[in-house]
Amino acid sequence: MISVFDIFKIGIGPSSSHTVGPMVAAGQFTELLTDGGWLNEVAGIECRLYGSLCYTGKGHGTDRAIVLGLSGESPAAIDPDQVPVLFDQVRRTKSLRLGGGPAIPFDPEADIVFVYDTPSPGHPNGMKLAAYSAGANVIAEEIYYSVGGGFVVTDGEYTADAPAGGKFVDGGVPFTFDSAEALLALCACEAMSVAEVVRANELASRLEGHLESGLDALHDAMMGCITRGLDGEGILPGGLSVRRRAKGLYARAVEVEGRNLAFPHNYMDRVSAYAIAVNEENAAGGRVVTSPTNGAAGVIPAVLRYYEAHCPGADRQGMHDFLLSATAFGAVIKRNASLSGAEVGCQGEIGSASAMAAAGLASALGGTPTQIENAAEIALEHHLGMTCDPVGGLVQVPCIERNAMGAIKAINAASLSLAGDGEHIVSFDAVVETMRQTGLDLQTKYKETSEGGLAVTVVEC
Repeated sequence: MISVFDIFKIGIGPSSSHTVGPMVAAGQFTELLTDGGWLNEVAGIECRLYGSLCYTGKGHGTDRAIVLGLSGESPAAIDPDQVPVLFDQVRRTKSLRLGGGPAIPFDPEADIVFVYDTPSPGHPNGMKLAAYSAGANVIAEEIYYSVGGGFVVTDGEYTADAPAGGKFVDGGVPFTFDSAEALLALCACEAMSVAEVVRANELASRLEGHLESGLDALHDAMMGCITRGLDGEGILPGGLSVRRRAKGLYARAVEVEGRNLAFPHNYMDRVSAYAIAVNEENAAGGRVVTSPTNGAAGVIPAVLRYYEAHCPGADRQGMHDFLLSATAFGAVIKRNASLSGAEVGCQGEIGSASAMAAAGLASALGGTPTQIENAAEIALEHHLGMTCDPVGGLVQVPCIERNAMGAIKAINAASLSLAGDGEHIVSFDAVVETMRQTGLDLQTKYKETSEGGLAVTVVEC
């Protein structure tokens, strides 16, 4: 099964598939060289980027991520403020310390090749890494796919598995499920909640104290990102001149409430500010929690903050149940469709995040398993067909605002589900399958290539 710590990963912006994934892949390639005893033989490295990694890699900082991964850095550990410093050093000296060890010649402008004329051999987010000896002989090479949410698989792993990629190991956990239907059957048979099922699976591989502290760490990272984002000012990097506005939105909401002039929709203004704050931090390359992607990283934290700040009776247990229940539905989506905008469009990013947030909120508010599944279904259903068309290849327009809309939809979906008894016509599994099929039907230009949709019309206008 997929762990909560796979679905939620602490990393850096601006993209889980184009920043976190390539950094992880480059790190894995370095480990391959180390394990093979070849590290000291390497005289050069070439990285070739295909598909969406090629078309929008510059805007997403993919070249920087590769340099950092080859240098031994990891998304979870690196200081975001050091990213431009380290990259500029490599670009200036035209060398890097491979895996933090021996220095080798490396020029990002020449050794990272954006391949526009050849499609990716597998998943749209493809990259090929090759290491060469002093005699220009190939020492090792590998093809990696960044399949969404920071998950990385090799070409062999991707071929052997479903198109969504990734390895799913069901052994060693007490409760296995590959669909929402199977999850609901488990809940009914075992008289357990969704969160209890996921918790039991997590405790099969870690101590309860470690699970609790890990969930707390994810929560603290999410809330810390909101706090930093609400304090941020200025223009986001990248050339679009997008002004940060979360601070102003939040200040306005607080000021209106302070004058006892709050409108019924004022809570939505706060939720929007929370979501926008996170994704402005993400766009600036800051520390975020991939949840389940970076492009959609603001949805779940915003809804979780809404639960804690605005829902009576909110507590730590409810927060844990929120994250565990969200994980269950994120795992079902990943197994049966995709979390990758390059594969299924933004329905796989904002749509998945909204579904997970809706499930999490319904769970935290005491919903039954069927109500929780209904909440996830409603949220995902109303994101079907959403294109991934980032203007300028940057995770800014329309991505930042889409997080606010996804958060609001999640809250509404949870509310609608809790107002009913869980009975509904369309199942979550049916919506996931529809999303997969819709993703197959979407033209490539609408799947994170910046060749269609707003990415084209905004420029043309």
